[in-house]
Amino acid sequence: MLTSGFVLGAAAHGGLNLGDIVFQLLMFIILLALLKKFAWGPLMGIMQQREEHIANEIEAAEQSRAESNKLLEEQRSLLKEARTDAQGLIESAKKQGDVQREEIISLARTEAERIKEAAKIEIEQQKEKAVAAIRQQVASLSVLIASKVIEKELSAEDQEKLINEYIQEAGEER
Repeated sequence: MLTSGFVLGAAAHGGLNLGDIVFQLLMFIILLALLKKFAWGPLMGIMQQREEHIANEIEAAEQSRAESNKLLEEQRSLLKEARTDAQGLIESAKKQGDVQREEIISLARTEAERIKEAAKIEIEQQKEKAVAAIRQQVASLSVLIASKVIEKELSAEDQEKLINEYIQEAGEER
């Protein structure tokens, strides 16, 4: 009874009770074990999953950034190539324009020469017609002279004089 009196006496005096300390320590350890099993473990699992998820998101963002940089470089390259192609097309169009201009000038010169030659031929033909008309006039004048000669008889001297006059007149008309 001494012990139970001591315990009662200590409880009454507000002293420390070894049994309560051991019991509270035991309950604290059990509580820690339960917390570790049911709360701390899953909490750490969630935290680890969250950490992995964030790491994956960062990695995906880095990959996306690298891919976008790659696409940006490809677009720049394509734009540069398109500019080069456009410049080449412009140069080609200029050269083709120059060639066409030269062809048009050449064709115009050829056409001018053809027209000039046609005009020369036309002039020559008109000249031939004029000469033919003069010959026809000479022939009609010859017939007229012959009829006049028949009307009056001319001497050989008069005939020669008449012919020379006629040839001189025909030459002046020409």
